Amino acid sequence: MVRATRLRPFLLFLLPLLAAACGGSAPPSGEEDAVLGVPPQVPPPITRDHPTRVIVHLEVKELVQRLTDGVEYRFWTFGGQVPGRFIRVRQGDLVEFHLDNPPDSKMPHNIDLHAVNGPGGGATSSLTVPGRTSTFSFTALNPGLYVYHCATAPVGMHIANGMYGMILVEPPGGLPPVDREYYVMQGEVYTAGDYGDPGLQQFDMAKAIDERPPYVVFNGAVGALSGDHALTAKVGETVRLFVGNGGPNLASSFHLIGEIMDTVHQEAGTATSHNVQTTLIPPGGAAIVEFTINTPGTYLLVDHAIFRAFNKGALGELVVTGPTDSAVYSGRTYEGIYRPEGSAVQTMPSTNDSAPRARTTAEQVAFGQRLFESTCAACHQPDGKGLAGAFPPVAGSDFLNADRDRAIATVLHGRSGPITVNGEVFDAVMPALGLSDEQVANVLTYVYSQWGNNGTVVRPADVAAVRARGQ
Repeated sequence: MVRATRLRPFLLFLLPLLAAACGGSAPPSGEEDAVLGVPPQVPPPITRDHPTRVIVHLEVKELVQRLTDGVEYRFWTFGGQVPGRFIRVRQGDLVEFHLDNPPDSKMPHNIDLHAVNGPGGGATSSLTVPGRTSTFSFTALNPGLYVYHCATAPVGMHIANGMYGMILVEPPGGLPPVDREYYVMQGEVYTAGDYGDPGLQQFDMAKAIDERPPYVVFNGAVGALSGDHALTAKVGETVRLFVGNGGPNLASSFHLIGEIMDTVHQEAGTATSHNVQTTLIPPGGAAIVEFTINTPGTYLLVDHAIFRAFNKGALGELVVTGPTDSAVYSGRTYEGIYRPEGSAVQTMPSTNDSAPRARTTAEQVAFGQRLFESTCAACHQPDGKGLAGAFPPVAGSDFLNADRDRAIATVLHGRSGPITVNGEVFDAVMPALGLSDEQVANVLTYVYSQWGNNGTVVRPADVAAVRARGQ
């Protein structure tokens, strides 16, 4: 019997010849190590004019990482981040793939690349136990942007824990040049706790089967593409986004608030659409999105199943700098008061009383901050300054500081009608949010501790007393 190790050089020579015979492309020549992109970055475009043998080394890493502030999760990853490293090859390349699983891993893993023409997309050849490495090869026959993911049973659990990424197979002529390229991938995280519940969270199989994720995020965490981690561009530049959906369950309605997608490569194939507002990306699918920025500002990337964006984490930012063109967008030119008939307080669905129990004032502030950021900041703004003429400030608020019980009643029951805050009249409607006594106490204690407020500490018993009085 001929040893497999002696057959390998022969197979590596034979495979590209077979691919050339089937696909009509020239056989690969030469060899190079793949440059892998760390999200949200992608490797540079391929400039060579011929296929080659591309060697890819991808290491599995199981590690605890931030999911949102105060919340951690044990992710399983390709390369140490979610999504996994971005792989870029050329049509006709012979890809020699090495999957490494370190000895300190707890689980076996493999990889299914949707760019592979072969059983399991490589999964049948790459099952790798801790402390081992596996190698297989494939020829990139079809151009496009493809998802890869772990396909070890239970497959959904491996994907939900972060084991997904993308591989781009460029056509021989490459993609049209653009100024910036970024890598964005949506996925769900099924935690035992609700959104924002603190500490190290465990995977919840029942929620995953029922498709009830507490988190839907871009690039593995809430805020992974915002603040200091926001994508950036300049006015006049053309941006290309490689957008994928790891799933494992939900389709993504990908939308860029304030920008129209000039070109969308639907499902990352050869078909294209133009002037698109929202593009649908199925789990295990991808899209290539291109647009030119005309005016500066912060543009939000969202899943337009909109509660996922503002309540579960599927939100990112593209910050654009440069000169303003008022002919494209004027900004605010007038501000006045409009009050339609029938304005009334709306009541949000009540929550169960499952908020974490704070043992100290410091814990109240920490829990309240997470609740403020997920529920209140959309109106009152992350810095507490509100929006002039629409939402009153909670920063340095004389309305809040003057009467604790009135503030409690406002959060408990909502409020309508004009109020004066720091000398400015606001006439808007605040909904009743259905918060528990613990949640009301935490969020008010956080607000009172910030932005020049008077430091009042609100206890759940204080809220219960106001609730009992019907105040």
